[in-house]
Amino acid sequence: MNLQTHVRADAEFQDIHAVRHDLQSAQAWMANICGPHELKTSSAQRLHFQHDGNVLKSMSTVIGYIEYGTDVTIDIDASVLNSYSISLPVCGQQELRKANGLLMSDSNNGLIVSPYDQQELAIAGNCRKIQVAIKCVAMHQVLEELLQRPAPQPIVFETGISTDQGTPAAWWRLVKFLLMELDQGREFFGHVSIVRDIERTLIKGLILAQPNNYSSELEGISQTRCPAYLLKAKQFMHDNAGGELNLNEISRAAGVSRFKLSEDFKKYFGISPALYLKRFRLEAVRQALLEGGCHENITAVAMRWGFNHLGRFSSDYKKMFLEVPSKTVERSRNH
Repeated sequence: MNLQTHVRADAEFQDIHAVRHDLQSAQAWMANICGPHELKTSSAQRLHFQHDGNVLKSMSTVIGYIEYGTDVTIDIDASVLNSYSISLPVCGQQELRKANGLLMSDSNNGLIVSPYDQQELAIAGNCRKIQVAIKCVAMHQVLEELLQRPAPQPIVFETGISTDQGTPAAWWRLVKFLLMELDQGREFFGHVSIVRDIERTLIKGLILAQPNNYSSELEGISQTRCPAYLLKAKQFMHDNAGGELNLNEISRAAGVSRFKLSEDFKKYFGISPALYLKRFRLEAVRQALLEGGCHENITAVAMRWGFNHLGRFSSDYKKMFLEVPSKTVERSRNH
């Protein structure tokens, strides 16, 4: 049995290359990418699984190419999948079977496998495909940033994502461009802020490009102009997030009363100024831990961003990112 894994880590993304010739190893590799599933084939001796790609570390998005070398079927249990998988065959075909029917996928028609449906994906042996795997927590976080409010329900996309026209086609062009440049522009993509922003753009672009259960609301938000004093308040919080801040200081910086600031913040962003500030600080801590890895002390980073009650900080962090801070550091070190 020939197994090969190559990982080359960089500041903010890593190259991955895996070759597997047995079913269990291939299934285990992809379980780490998308979550648990069942991989089946009638020709296990012909399996030649390959995965070449990159992990964008800020939000753990995986982008690359996958092939199995023989016909395989993937059974997906909606209760355990932890990522959205968006794929597009470069050659060959695949088909997704759900309760409401069968959807074919080729080089002109991609698929979105969402974590909230029971489904079966059949991949032809000659199929080599682009795959983008986006963690559920990352998708939900970017969705809430776009909505400017909490999102009680997960985002559910239309399953088919075409390359022919419109915004979905533009998103696929972005994916293909990014794949090419990640391979060729290593020095450029070594800059932390560049890769972080590109990863968010990739996720944000999918949410805005592909029809989903939040599309109508997002379209309405794009046509609503946010008052300048709210943007001023947000910027003041960003600039002073590491220190002690209260609503009086924020409202004075914005030039409005506490009452108006609170009411309009909830109206336009769906949350209070205090909750917005806490989320901004938590995200800042997470970025510092991902970028610093084992060189960063969790307590020092948390206090630098205004968290003086460490037990409450750890609880809030886990609630927002579905992992404790030490797990983030461990994942950064492993990447």
